[in-house]
Amino acid sequence: MRVRVTPRGGTGVWLVVLALVQAAAFIVVWRFALHTETGQWIDTVALTGNWIGRDHIEEPVNRLLHAMSVVSLLAATLMIGFIALIRGRVALAIAATLLIAGANVTTQLLKYALARPDYGIDPERVFVGNSLPSGHTTVAASVAVALVLVLPPRVRPFAAVVGAGYAATAGVATLSASWHRPSDAVAAFLVVGVWAALAGLLLLITQRERAQVSSADAHRLTALLLGVGGLLAIAGCALALWWLLGQRGIPVAELGRRPLFLGYGGSAAGIAGTMGVVMALVLSAVHRLVPRHQG
Repeated sequence: MRVRVTPRGGTGVWLVVLALVQAAAFIVVWRFALHTETGQWIDTVALTGNWIGRDHIEEPVNRLLHAMSVVSLLAATLMIGFIALIRGRVALAIAATLLIAGANVTTQLLKYALARPDYGIDPERVFVGNSLPSGHTTVAASVAVALVLVLPPRVRPFAAVVGAGYAATAGVATLSASWHRPSDAVAAFLVVGVWAALAGLLLLITQRERAQVSSADAHRLTALLLGVGGLLAIAGCALALWWLLGQRGIPVAELGRRPLFLGYGGSAAGIAGTMGVVMALVLSAVHRLVPRHQG
């Protein structure tokens, strides 16, 4: 165990950079997915391709999504706050609650504030309008990240892996159930990432000067595996969508099984990869924000 000998300014700058980068990434996803014909076409191909294998996963997908509700979100928030309080971390309870509430309120405001132009690419769903970001995906991701914040260092790696898997599964499930386009889930993860950075800043501001940070609590290997795995999944998504763009001149209704599968599978990989990177960033910084000994 070592006493912090470096100023907290470096960590604060890093959190600000993370918030700005993820906010910028959200803007890129929003502009591309909603305001370009290519973005809308890719989303539509992925959403159309979800019929492949739907019979085998429809029941568990619906069970997972229907389990997410306002009541379950409130229960999860109370449980997370309780874990922080029994550890004697009042500021942590406030920050975790702020993360969950802020991310979910932001998602709902954005969903109703953002407009989705009609380029005639998806006439079957034109009446739906904008669905970005995904509310269900935000619920899953915000709870997963908040849980990693409040749990003791010993179990954080396990919680990070399981939480990232749960949130990624929820994001892919919204695509599989035709509830959301893939860009909706990716945008939801970025919203949660921004709020995680803001919650981290709050924790840093309230942290005592003599807080003790242990390098053993960094869990660098788990963070590295999540980050590298996420980047590889995103790279796979990029390759699949790059190949798919070669079919851009074909109407979605006339595409064959292979491009539809690549659109769906590649988008699913992109969803999972984004959550992996977001969780890796959280895990790599949390030991500096929630030190083992408050000092």
